[in-house]
Amino acid sequence: MDAALRAGIALYNAGQYRIAHDAWEHAWIGMSDADERKDFLQGLIQFTVAIHHATVDNAAGARSLAEKAPTYLGGYGDGFAGVDLAPVRSYLAALREDPTVVERRDPPTLTRHGEAVGLEDLDFDGTLLVADAIAETEDDEELIEQAIEYAQADLEAGDEGSQFVTLLFDYVRQPGARGIIRQRLGEHVERRRARDEDVEGLFG
Repeated sequence: MDAALRAGIALYNAGQYRIAHDAWEHAWIGMSDADERKDFLQGLIQFTVAIHHATVDNAAGARSLAEKAPTYLGGYGDGFAGVDLAPVRSYLAALREDPTVVERRDPPTLTRHGEAVGLEDLDFDGTLLVADAIAETEDDEELIEQAIEYAQADLEAGDEGSQFVTLLFDYVRQPGARGIIRQRLGEHVERRRARDEDVEGLFG
């Protein structure tokens, strides 16, 4: 769960409330109902989606989730898995009272073990989860899926200087340059595909 938890927190702290829950869902879906972490992640998911609803003027959606989220977080005290839950509960209460609070008071920064996790703090696994989540909103799913496959293959082969690894980190960490990064990733993917096809042709 560690990579998924950090990835979701980083997306949330970057203001990506709508897609932050995608990283948490990646871990949540595979958990049994008996797993003590499942309700915790469900509470975080509802928390961030409540904020998203509030930011797009869906007051009813924001209130509904702000009412449900505390029931999932209720058994975790002041924190769980290193995440400080006091600010989360406080903001959920404010959203229940008045969803337009997002216009006057920024949602709290989420911390883990006292660290405000940002996109630049993620390791390779966390970066892949974020890249996958972002790709769905950018209509880049096929490109990013292929780039991830090549990046993982390069690392398994010992190529730590892989351009796919570098560009995936850039894709996540440099939203303002995402257009040119997307173009460069596309060029690298096409070259790798052509190389693989040439190799297959030798033995076909």
